[in-house]
Amino acid sequence: MAFKKNILTLHKILGLATGIVVFIVSVTGCCWAFRTEIENQYNDYKKVIPQNQAFLTPTEVKKTAERVFPNNTIHGSVFGKADDAIEVIFYDAEPEFYQSVFLNPYSGAIIQVDDHLSGFFAFILKGHTRVWLPKAIGEHVVGASILIFIFIIISGFILWIPKKRKNLKQRLKFDWKSTTRWKRKNFDLHTVVGFYICSLALVLAFTGSVMSYNWLKYVVYVSTGGDKVPAFIIPENTSGVALNNADILPIDQLMVKLRKESPKAENFELHYPKTDSSSVYVEVSNSNDLFYDSDFRFFDQNTLEEIETPAIFGKYVDAKVPDKILRMNYDIHVGAIGGIVGKIIAFIISLLTASLPVTGVLLWYGRHYKKTKTTTV
Repeated sequence: MAFKKNILTLHKILGLATGIVVFIVSVTGCCWAFRTEIENQYNDYKKVIPQNQAFLTPTEVKKTAERVFPNNTIHGSVFGKADDAIEVIFYDAEPEFYQSVFLNPYSGAIIQVDDHLSGFFAFILKGHTRVWLPKAIGEHVVGASILIFIFIIISGFILWIPKKRKNLKQRLKFDWKSTTRWKRKNFDLHTVVGFYICSLALVLAFTGSVMSYNWLKYVVYVSTGGDKVPAFIIPENTSGVALNNADILPIDQLMVKLRKESPKAENFELHYPKTDSSSVYVEVSNSNDLFYDSDFRFFDQNTLEEIETPAIFGKYVDAKVPDKILRMNYDIHVGAIGGIVGKIIAFIISLLTASLPVTGVLLWYGRHYKKTKTTTV
């Protein structure tokens, strides 16, 4: 009895302290679940008419895009299929700048410029990751709140367990009658809904925490038997000898090489080396709207010799079980790992999770108000 009483006290205090953050993160998570499907309804500009001529080279793409934002840094260029526009992604951390320039892959004409820091989904993402606070503060607030929420889920399950077995049925269904008071209905909404979603809500909260904290990512990886580095590492060049071909730069030959090796790939996100000693990094997307099975490949910028990375982000075929578990984390978090069904489940769980802080606060208010009213009388 004393144990459950202490658990209840912590459950209430922590729930009240983090409720608003959990509510915002859950509601914005609902909106984010179908972002790709919604954006696909109005992104026709990302498609072009295929032509019987060669694509622009990475060097030509870089020069063309830099004319749009000459003072910003190119994060990478995404080369898709014959009917896909080339997306050149610009990103700077300070001051924060995140925009994409879409080019016709044959003529180099600028089709559109997208600002990823404005618009509906930018607003949703900022709410989900930092509750619209400054980044340095908001990310810590969200990270700590979701870690606490994991404890709230576990403590809630402990409190849900009835004292007597005969009362179990009451905790598994809504047994409402015309005479059932709203306080009882609210209690059932909190406990019954909480029980049915607790396991999946725990998965969403835990995978979110893994993305927030590198130490947790390391713990997960090592505990599953991982023996690589659970981080993203771009290796250095292995040679300083350039290819004997002055007409075509090595990085421009690389795209031709990759298309021949991975003809079924969805796209190739090429990252230009930041220094003379850095390798060229290419993310080969093998599935639409999934990230875990992408191939992360690294090439000497002078010789195009492929370089292995000591990190978990390499070729997917070389990934071991612990590597795959960590690489799947984001796809699990957003439900994409299960396709459209997985996204629907993630949406429903996020929506129902958002109801728990609301019903929890009403429970606390109802009991507090009742005690105050009794005392006053």
